[in-house]
Amino acid sequence: MKKYLDGRVAIVTGAGSGLGKAHALELARQGARVVVNDVAGSQPGSPGRAVADEIVRAGGAALADGGDVTDFAQMQALVARTIEAWGGVDILVNNAGILRDRTFAKMSLDDFRLVMEVHLMGSVNCTKAVWDHMRERRWGRIVMTTSSSGLYGNFGQSNYSAAKMALVGLMQTLALEGERHGIRVNCLAPTAATAMTQGVLAPDALARLHPGAVSPALVALVGEDAPTRTILLAGAGSFESANITMTHGVFIGDAQDTAAEVRARMDEIRDRAGETVPATGFEQYRLELAKAGIEVALPG
Repeated sequence: MKKYLDGRVAIVTGAGSGLGKAHALELARQGARVVVNDVAGSQPGSPGRAVADEIVRAGGAALADGGDVTDFAQMQALVARTIEAWGGVDILVNNAGILRDRTFAKMSLDDFRLVMEVHLMGSVNCTKAVWDHMRERRWGRIVMTTSSSGLYGNFGQSNYSAAKMALVGLMQTLALEGERHGIRVNCLAPTAATAMTQGVLAPDALARLHPGAVSPALVALVGEDAPTRTILLAGAGSFESANITMTHGVFIGDAQDTAAEVRARMDEIRDRAGETVPATGFEQYRLELAKAGIEVALPG
């Protein structure tokens, strides 16, 4: 019986444990051949190798890779090995991440940079390594792992929040640039019990938030009928989507004291009735000029 992802080749970063492991196992169950990347290594006894071996024992196809996502050359080598082994890369799941939680006042800049380097630049490195290949094949599915901490903020996680929201912006533009090449790019915001949540949530909550409950959402973002530019939230059996919206706002013009007018009408400016989800960043230009009586066509 044909499976949903039969014939597809997937790379999952940070797949030696937690969410990445769950993603790798689920992709394999759906028929994909999976490269299990984990910085802890690919030798026997390493977490990544254990996950790959588990997939193979279950009748699937998997390879282990120990490349560091913060090293672009290692990610290029990972993609080259995958293409050599299986002929191409169809799916990239940017999952690798770390935490260095402290309030901003107590956080060192080294810890801020490190989290940005792993989450944001790690995803950039992996995506850049596979981008031209997917463009040439005119087919690709890329998933960035964002977080509600980035979308909505979370106390003590300024570095993590900044990195995770940056990935949303990266997704928005890559989805636009990849569309004509058959590349669809999405974000997944998981709620799951992993090594990064131990000590944060109560045991009964952790039991419901097992990583495997998130992976079905990942599958929906990487198949033939996947959407693009979608922020999908998942956890404990529930699934939601998030959007970056724009209110209709008000037109004030060049008043004698525009700043005072903006302050006075802030509630009206923030009123979400009739808000929209802009197709591109140019929508702000179009809306603001239209309210000033100037109609402009969107580029392209």
